[in-house]
Amino acid sequence: MKVLLKPLQWIYSIYAFITFVAIMLLLFPFAVIASFFGRIKGGNMVMRICMIWADIWFLLIFIWHKKIYESPHDKSKSYIFVSNHISYLDAAIIPKAYRQPIRPLGKVEMSKVPIFGFIYRNAIVTVDRSSPSNRANSVRILKSLINKGISVLVFPEGTFNMTTQPLKAFYDGAFRVAIETQTPVKPVLFLDAYRRMPYESLFRMTPGRSRIVYLDEIPVTGFTTADVGLLKDEVFALMERKLVEYDAAWRRDPLNLP
Repeated sequence: MKVLLKPLQWIYSIYAFITFVAIMLLLFPFAVIASFFGRIKGGNMVMRICMIWADIWFLLIFIWHKKIYESPHDKSKSYIFVSNHISYLDAAIIPKAYRQPIRPLGKVEMSKVPIFGFIYRNAIVTVDRSSPSNRANSVRILKSLINKGISVLVFPEGTFNMTTQPLKAFYDGAFRVAIETQTPVKPVLFLDAYRRMPYESLFRMTPGRSRIVYLDEIPVTGFTTADVGLLKDEVFALMERKLVEYDAAWRRDPLNLP
């Protein structure tokens, strides 16, 4: 049966890619116009354009999005959002998940992709992890955005989780910025990204549900930079436990996805 379904999966994946590009090309002129309004106002406009793109694309490729809130979420507050990173689909899930002023932190390499790279540069804060000076500048930009009331999103794993565990080890950056700016951390789980688009192959996409879970915010009042490790461990333990609780253990059997 799987052999018979494989050609259909390839066709679906190609269809998803074509619609991805087509919608992006239609919205690209609006992103160019928005870029002239500056880093803050223009960036917010580009993110709203990305929300429209994601809404249309998910509808066309039959992925239905569901938000689960473990506690009420205040969109008027600034947060350091942290999410697990498991799939290329995460880039499309971000504008579906976060409907408030936000800037993700992303790899600078993606900004080199034609057309997509332009939107990427204007919607996120890029970072070159191989350059200490670039990493430091990215942190300064994140702090500046937070001071202007804009939330930031960091994937603390840094790259795809290719282990057999719910999460791989976290970097300190997001938690250091949270403490230094006294901004609460809000973990948000991406539960089904790997099931919809495994990172092993772009031709293994499937339609279906895409759930995200907003966990309770973690205040950092009273924390100092000496507590970065404690905060990081607390967030890691919470996210790991909830990923298992919500059955997001995608690495249990990566070759036989549900």
